[in-house]
Amino acid sequence: MSRKLSIFPLTGAILFPGLQLPLHIFEPRYRAMIGDALARDRRIGMIQPADSMESAPLYDVGCIGKIDDVETSEDGRYNIVLTGEKRFRVLRELEVTTPFRQVEAELIEEPVEEYLSLGERASFEHESRKFADSQGYAIDWDSVARLDDVSLINGVSQIAPFDAAAKQALLEAPNLRERCDLLVQLMEFFGRGDPDDEHVTLQ
Repeated sequence: MSRKLSIFPLTGAILFPGLQLPLHIFEPRYRAMIGDALARDRRIGMIQPADSMESAPLYDVGCIGKIDDVETSEDGRYNIVLTGEKRFRVLRELEVTTPFRQVEAELIEEPVEEYLSLGERASFEHESRKFADSQGYAIDWDSVARLDDVSLINGVSQIAPFDAAAKQALLEAPNLRERCDLLVQLMEFFGRGDPDDEHVTLQ
């Protein structure tokens, strides 16, 4: 199944199905996009551009977000909260007259009832603790332990302080186990660097 999507290309901003992403919308073209989405089905596509140039090529995979909360300021800016619904793969970019970009995309069917084995879960939490300690993060591990496997792996993938290429690889991972394995590799890689060194990158 394919559909037309208005897209918000934003480096480093990754959205996963079932998770939320707060955004401050101030550029006129994206304010127009949000106004258009609110008048239709409240959905936009979050996707990363391949570089920082205007009209840069897009990565292949993004995630549809539904605008579940919105605040409008007097000058026309928006504060919104997106809830991820489905990942999508870009088929082609469309020629449009709107100030914002649009694509034709196919929806990616997500695996159902995904879970980790007890050993996989324990190994991941162990590596997460090592990474958090190395980076100086304070984590409520009791709350982490109460998360289901999908919420844990996708949540860490979305908020982890990795570079754009790494976060894109996590989004494109085909299933939970492969995403978990990749997260462990990334935590080992980034955990070896100085937490104040902004040059540690996979790109």
